[in-house]
Amino acid sequence: VQLQASGGGFVQAGGFLRLSCVASGLTFSRNAMAWFRQVPGKERESVAAISRSGSPLYFIDSVKGRFTISRDNAKKTVYLQMNSLKQEDTAVYYCAAKDTILTVIPSKYADFYAYWGRGTQVTVSS
Repeated sequence: VQLQASGGGFVQAGGFLRLSCVASGLTFSRNAMAWFRQVPGKERESVAAISRSGSPLYFIDSVKGRFTISRDNAKKTVYLQMNSLKQEDTAVYYCAAKDTILTVIPSKYADFYAYWGRGTQVTVSS
């Protein structure tokens, strides 16, 4: 299984980025997907998740209304559209996957997920 995240970069505050995570080696449509982020010295935190059926969840109050998670099963890709970026969004962003039954609500806890990508750096300057 591989999860290849991309789309990170350097952006000014107020700007936007769209992260993508392409999955291979798994049946994408059977997986709940999530985005986490981590800054040095801090624990990895869940940002958003999306169920097999496409229902989104956002776990950080400060990203609600600014970030949008979505998925394209045909492309085996999960996206995180990040608008109105703030310096506090600076982190390495990771995508994660978990094979679930259809009715499972994705968890915000990292140990729920079986597969992880290598991360993409997002840096937001003032």
